[in-house]
Amino acid sequence: MYSGLTEQLGISVKDKLLELALTHRSFSYEAGGIPTNERLEFLGDSVLGLVVTDELYKKFPDLDESRLSPLRSGVVNMRALAQIARDLKLGEYLRIGKGEEATNGRDKNSILADSLEALVGAIYLEHGYIRSSEVILKWIGSAIDSATAQGAGLDGKTALQELAASINMPSPEYEIVESGPDHDKSFVATVILNNERFPAGSGKSKREAEQAAARIAHEAISNRENKK
Repeated sequence: MYSGLTEQLGISVKDKLLELALTHRSFSYEAGGIPTNERLEFLGDSVLGLVVTDELYKKFPDLDESRLSPLRSGVVNMRALAQIARDLKLGEYLRIGKGEEATNGRDKNSILADSLEALVGAIYLEHGYIRSSEVILKWIGSAIDSATAQGAGLDGKTALQELAASINMPSPEYEIVESGPDHDKSFVATVILNNERFPAGSGKSKREAEQAAARIAHEAISNRENKK
């Protein structure tokens, strides 16, 4: 039933687990409430995040958390995961409801990305972490290389600018408030993006404060995008 998919995956997974990983809640609703892939998705999201985090941690020993976080977001965001699912032709195997079928649900980024995470969860349950990580890195190795090539040298403001452009948002604006005497000034910066104000960042210079604010906004937007 899933021989074409397992051939694409390069690893065997029991049909029962694959069926569960590919069952969207819209199908479950129409089928009387059968189990969905959401628990596997929850598990796979954590496994995927750990594999990518571990790989970036080892690949860039000199980068701090503020630099590693946007790199990880560039690899495991919804659009990137959906593209991997398309490369695996995952949409052909999804069990979705009639409503989703009618609205091209098999090619929706959110459904594809969630299903890929559920598939990771299924592979992890059957084969454990080491084998799962090998499969995941095979899928996303080029994505890691691309994200790191673009992002390893990016500062917070540039990373935020590129993230905003990638999701069709306007360029971020920065509001600066300075305080203190001339010899000991401090600065607080706030990012305003698409009419939304993000938590402020602070620093001993305007640039430092803007960089801190940009990293805060970048993390907030990335987390939001990854939950879509």
